[in-house]
Amino acid sequence: MGALFLTGRPGVGKTTLLMRVLEGTKLRAGGFYTQEVREGGGRVGFRIRSLSGEEGTLARKGLGSPCRVGRYGVNVEDLERVGVAALEKAIAEAELIVVDEVATMELCSERFKEAVRKALDSGKPVLGTIQMKSHPFLDEVRSRSDVRVLEVKEGKEREILEEVKGWLTEQIGGHHGDLEGKGSSRRS
Repeated sequence: MGALFLTGRPGVGKTTLLMRVLEGTKLRAGGFYTQEVREGGGRVGFRIRSLSGEEGTLARKGLGSPCRVGRYGVNVEDLERVGVAALEKAIAEAELIVVDEVATMELCSERFKEAVRKALDSGKPVLGTIQMKSHPFLDEVRSRSDVRVLEVKEGKEREILEEVKGWLTEQIGGHHGDLEGKGSSRRS
């Protein structure tokens, strides 16, 4: 099996596309996604949520942390409690592993990097998002022969969505669930 990562500038719709794919599949998906936290019209941080409902604070302005990315302190404890735990559970139980996102904030955790490597080596399809910038770990992930990267650009969302659905159909060989599922996704 392989992995497909969406990349693109911040705010272009990578997570939205990923979630649309998940809504359209009956595969048991496991993993995590991230969301902006906004207050008073401005971004103040990021939340991390597992597909099974656990959540925590990934990063926040003013958060005291030895790991900082720009103005944000990274909450490595919540990253590992929610994100790493969700990846470990997905490797064991899911049919599709979701990793949203592999980026500078998440790289504050060695456990996170190891969980991503294990997911990629698991023999299960991995669907995720990855930051565009160069970093040794990000470059390692992108350079793997079993990893495909698609850039999301404004106005190309429909094309990218169809390409991701096609990739997922190839990965599962038509044996697991309907990608145009009428019901809600099964999530682990």
